[in-house]
Amino acid sequence: MTVRCPTDLIHGDCFIELTGMARHFNVQLKLEGFSATGSIKLKAAVHMIREMERDGTIRPGSRLIESSSGNLGLALSMTCAARGYRFTCVSDPNISTVTAKLIKAYGADLIIVRDHDSNGGYLGTRISLIKTMLKEDDSLVWINQYQNKYNVDAHQNTTAKEILKHYPSPDFVFIGAGTTGTLGGVSRELRERTPATRIVAIDSIGSVTFGGAPGKRRIPGLGTSSPPPIRELAQFDDLLMIPESATIATCRRLARRGLLLGGSSGTVLAGVASYAARIPADSCVVAISPDLGDRYADTIYSDDWVRTHFPELAEALSTLPASPSEQVLS
Repeated sequence: MTVRCPTDLIHGDCFIELTGMARHFNVQLKLEGFSATGSIKLKAAVHMIREMERDGTIRPGSRLIESSSGNLGLALSMTCAARGYRFTCVSDPNISTVTAKLIKAYGADLIIVRDHDSNGGYLGTRISLIKTMLKEDDSLVWINQYQNKYNVDAHQNTTAKEILKHYPSPDFVFIGAGTTGTLGGVSRELRERTPATRIVAIDSIGSVTFGGAPGKRRIPGLGTSSPPPIRELAQFDDLLMIPESATIATCRRLARRGLLLGGSSGTVLAGVASYAARIPADSCVVAISPDLGDRYADTIYSDDWVRTHFPELAEALSTLPASPSEQVLS
């Protein structure tokens, strides 16, 4: 494949079949981490900017700004560099060190907020800062992934169609909930084309997206501390709230079997495992993996980090891999 712009390097047709998540079904894992910038967020970044150019919100010379825990900020950094816009990413201390460096490498400005919002996270603080900056500088344009309908459209037009191309009638689809752009877009398309598909939304304990109790979260990606307005466009049959300890354990087990996944992916697959008893034998089960695990080397895959922040897992670190006889990748 030859392309003319780095934003065209989006690979949406990569699936891997996981065995061993349960005895009675396999999981078709949709790997989004092979696109440029390494995550599913490139789809949203490209689509939102292109559509905002078409509707006149973004014009030549516009300066763009967005709040992100990491992956969208990186995707927007590359997209803005490719399309000639100056970009500012507002993030927080949970951003991956590598992601922060890559954002700057594309020429973007990175602002890190350090004050917690009223729910103990950083999202409210990030958004408050952006609103202040918009008042002070009328040349800034806020992408606003949390309210931008193009965020949802991006995944209805791409991610959902990619799933249905390979699995026309999936029985279950597991989707992580961050800003809920992926969940909203994929669920809308599935409801229209395969209404019998059971959609399972996965969120992190401590997230308030769908009314859960607020709590401290250390892994960027899923969950919010301020409910995004586009959550109202999401449709699902079940919602699972997963503890971050289960995310870490799942990621590390799969890494020892040759598959290095990001935190959001680990959370989704921990959800599949917890839901397994409710899935009939030989069902077609699809799960979306938003990113790979290289950006989590200093957190999820660091023994020191895990011992510091999740001491309940410390004794289990050496025993997380399953027995060599268990084959996860077919």
